Amino acid sequence: MDKFKAFQVSETGDKHFTATIVDRTLDELPAGDVLIRVKYSSLNYKDALSASGNKGVTRQFPHTPGIDAAGTVAASTVDSVKPGDAVIVIGYDLGMNTAGGFGQYIRVPAAWVVKCPPALSLRESMIIGTAGFTAALCVEKLITNGVTPQAGPILVTGATGGVGIIAVALLHKLGYQVSASTGKPEEHELLCSLGANELLDRALLSAENPKPLLKEQWAGAVDVVGGETLANVIKSMRYGGSVACCGLVQSIAFKATVLPFILRGVNLLGVDSVQLPLSAKAALWGKLANAWKLSNLESLCREIGFDALSAALQEVLAGKATGRYVLNLDR
Repeated sequence: MDKFKAFQVSETGDKHFTATIVDRTLDELPAGDVLIRVKYSSLNYKDALSASGNKGVTRQFPHTPGIDAAGTVAASTVDSVKPGDAVIVIGYDLGMNTAGGFGQYIRVPAAWVVKCPPALSLRESMIIGTAGFTAALCVEKLITNGVTPQAGPILVTGATGGVGIIAVALLHKLGYQVSASTGKPEEHELLCSLGANELLDRALLSAENPKPLLKEQWAGAVDVVGGETLANVIKSMRYGGSVACCGLVQSIAFKATVLPFILRGVNLLGVDSVQLPLSAKAALWGKLANAWKLSNLESLCREIGFDALSAALQEVLAGKATGRYVLNLDR
């Protein structure tokens, strides 16, 4: 019986959870079309919530988190993927209520599996991960809605987080002027090296402002924060500007009036990477591997093994992480 290592979170008492590295067997994995030997995963805020026992993310414990996984197919019952194929799985139910990428093997439906583009390594795909993929989705939505580099600067909130840092680098690569908002002044040099043209203290955007409209500043925005920050960003859009909304770090709620939308034609664009159709995921991975490939991916990540996983998840949960954590399942 094949055994493999996995990071497992268990409920040991009322609202008390512990995490350990355990040996599991393939028979313990859920049913599915494709068995994957996971080489790399990455850390996302949703993983940190699951690992802390958040029942809004994961209902049943013990559980192995990890909403991202990249590896090679070990066995398959479908023709679309074959043993030996390099593949990526992000989103759907992986790592939420289905055993995820913090284990050396996963078994999933074929409808969740994207082949890793040849121009992208498995490790590079996990430096991007769900966070970077979401950043690319935001950029793609802005472009689709007519936000060009000539339209004006683009604001990125939460700029040192997983989504924000990839958004800054990608927007710079595509020729945009980037304004980066962060509460970490010690990371200003890093953001400038990635292409940020303007640095803003997040406090300038996070406080409640009763005015229905603010000075027009940005042609577009990638917002991972929500709450009062999102409200102030919407009020500060230039005429016809668009805000790609993908996060809730400050709050799931925000107060707004209709004035930015009916007087300035502002667009609020929702972005979801979890249930995105597989064909759309494959197309965007193709962009990230080729025309949109970032040359500085390595500078955005820290690689860790199982031994450092718990501490890294605590950093992510507390909002103290900068950039991307990549989990090497063989360390």
